[in-house]
Amino acid sequence: MREYSIAAIPADGIGPEVIAAGLQALETLEQRAGDFKLRVKHFDWGSDYYKKTGRMMPEDGPEQLKSFDAIFFGAVGAPDVPDHITLWGLRLPICQGFDQYANVRPTRILPGISSPLAGVGPGDLDWVIVRENSEGEYAGQGGRTHRGLPEEVATEVSIFTRVGVTRIMRYAFRLAQSRPRKLLTVVTKSNAQRHGMVMWDEIAAEVAKEFPDVTWDKMLVDAMTVRMTLKPQSLDTIVATNLHADILSDLAGALAGSLGVAPTANIDPERRFPSMFEPIHGSAFDITGKGIANPVATFWTAAQMLDHLGEANASQRLMRAVESVTADGILTPDVGGKATTQEVTDAVCEAIRGSNI
Repeated sequence: MREYSIAAIPADGIGPEVIAAGLQALETLEQRAGDFKLRVKHFDWGSDYYKKTGRMMPEDGPEQLKSFDAIFFGAVGAPDVPDHITLWGLRLPICQGFDQYANVRPTRILPGISSPLAGVGPGDLDWVIVRENSEGEYAGQGGRTHRGLPEEVATEVSIFTRVGVTRIMRYAFRLAQSRPRKLLTVVTKSNAQRHGMVMWDEIAAEVAKEFPDVTWDKMLVDAMTVRMTLKPQSLDTIVATNLHADILSDLAGALAGSLGVAPTANIDPERRFPSMFEPIHGSAFDITGKGIANPVATFWTAAQMLDHLGEANASQRLMRAVESVTADGILTPDVGGKATTQEVTDAVCEAIRGSNI
């Protein structure tokens, strides 16, 4: 019996609801497979913890997580706690502290879910966005001086290092190489950002020589939004900076039908630390407690986690179950259905138990 230790951090908003759904599906997969076990430990960190303690997690939080095989994360953010506190207090210290430098966000249109793009259906949009997850505008470099005065200054310094850009570029090329189309698009803004982005372009060309079987091109980020919208079939694997890919991946989720179906993996490719897996949609306080949060992104995220743990068969079975349920029209309201979170979850678990999955 293969055993894995999982740190579950449901955190804020709909996070607890979708993480509960994901764990229910994972437990069903365990029972169906019979050859692996997930040992799950829950952590009550997040905005409620902050209101009680003044911290989003304990000072030794990352140390507590180090021994786990993976982290299953819900969402962070609350309307009564500033966003920079929630993000820098919980999610970013884990991503940066564990050097989870590859943020991987697959996007495709699932059966039964409609894209807002006219004439685009399953098979027309099948992308993986690789987001550099440790540098750029999110590196935390900068500051504010002369606060409150007319001459107040705030700086946000974008950090790009050769080692950081090279390693994410290699990761993206390898991922593109593993996919059928072997196609990679490198996104920058090197016409206006003439230092860091030009270095991105140069390193992309250098790394490309190591992967002669991968076809690659490059796009400016503004033009990329147009290409994603008008020519989705022309894209496959995409790599971009922390900020650019953060924005583009939200657009990708919307084009695939809803952010409620979009997953994320924060990967340490060298496996020195646990990687973290989270749905992309955020805390969604407007629907918290209503029982209608879409669990599909969390199921897909759980499939990414299983893949990372080496349980490819279970991962594929989970995604087949999800696609069977969406194809049957068992959908939450964000994608045009009337089902509750629990109804979708129960349907996915029932599909997992089925002999044809």
